[in-house]
Amino acid sequence: MVDKICDKLMDRVKAKMPEVDEERAEVIRYGFELIIGEVPKLLFMFLLAAILGKFKYFLISVLIICSYRIPSGGVHLKTHIGCTIATTSMYLGNVYISEIITIPDGIIKSILTVFVWIFAVWMIVLYAPADTDTVPILVKKDRKRKKIISIIIVSIILTTSIVTNNRVISNMCIIGTFVQTVTITKFIYKIFRVKLGYLEYTNGL
Repeated sequence: MVDKICDKLMDRVKAKMPEVDEERAEVIRYGFELIIGEVPKLLFMFLLAAILGKFKYFLISVLIICSYRIPSGGVHLKTHIGCTIATTSMYLGNVYISEIITIPDGIIKSILTVFVWIFAVWMIVLYAPADTDTVPILVKKDRKRKKIISIIIVSIILTTSIVTNNRVISNMCIIGTFVQTVTITKFIYKIFRVKLGYLEYTNGL
């Protein structure tokens, strides 16, 4: 359904803007796919969170994960239904797991937080921004900038996990960071049979 709508929109774009080349057309189409696919998904997630009585923590979970995901990228599933299920599970799952588990304050939480930070920075250096073969990020300057931003955001999130007195928010910061970091790894791309764009086009930078 989404593909058909995007195809019709692209036909109109090409008719009105014949100067648009194929490369630019792919970028425009990808933008249409994000808008048309993301809006219903977001509405569904926000509605579900409200029905389940988790709206406040859901918003915080979205803020934590999205602030990190925007610069670092991450795997995109091939179907909109699969993407909706995975994204909802990631955001709402972060809330539910964070409410259930208890991470002892003090040395244990500090060690766990440092471990997650090291893992995140390591994966960011190796893979961020984790793109797609449809819209690869190939410019070295852009990649370096996104890596730096990702590390800064991860550091802020995990610092928040230590200083906040709210146990659930603290857990969400740690779990959300870990889960989002996993989504940028080459391993998870292989599991879902999705290609990392920059590796596909350049064999790594």
